[in-house]
Amino acid sequence: MDSILQPWPWYVSGPLITFVMIFLIYFGKTFGMSSNLRTLCSIGGAGKYSDFFRFDWKAQRWNLTVVLGAIIGGFIAVNFLSFGSAIDLNPETIKDLQKLGFNDAGSTLLPGEIYDWDNALSIKGLAILIIAGFLVGFGTRYAGGCTSGHAITGLSNLQLPSLIAVIGFFIGGLLMTHLILPLIFA
Repeated sequence: MDSILQPWPWYVSGPLITFVMIFLIYFGKTFGMSSNLRTLCSIGGAGKYSDFFRFDWKAQRWNLTVVLGAIIGGFIAVNFLSFGSAIDLNPETIKDLQKLGFNDAGSTLLPGEIYDWDNALSIKGLAILIIAGFLVGFGTRYAGGCTSGHAITGLSNLQLPSLIAVIGFFIGGLLMTHLILPLIFA
């Protein structure tokens, strides 16, 4: 059980990811979470309103198992494979987050300052969620995929656009963390 509860070393997880990618490439499939949103919208009938959603979604059913696996795996991990212990954050990170007003940094999975219903349903909380949702949706579409699609599938296929997208994801994450987040929560 201890081997499941601890992070796996790179020499175990790396080859497992490689095996999955070789398997997907062999069968001509690509991996990514954002493509599932397009598939779900198509299943829901969005093709009546936009050509983007008019495609054979049945050919993408296999990828919906990724979403199902993420949901089930997350549920199992949180409810059965965690001890409820604090997140192992660097003490400097905890201090920085506390300066921004995140009082329980490192002790909860989701910060209450964002995800508690009182905060999420406030004007500021709704604005953050709506703007963030739009930016993630627009960015994913504009970049032609999400972080997992580009970083795992695109890079394993040696695609230059995926390398550029992944570099952009890291730059965006650094800008958000060091410039924008302090403005929002200061």
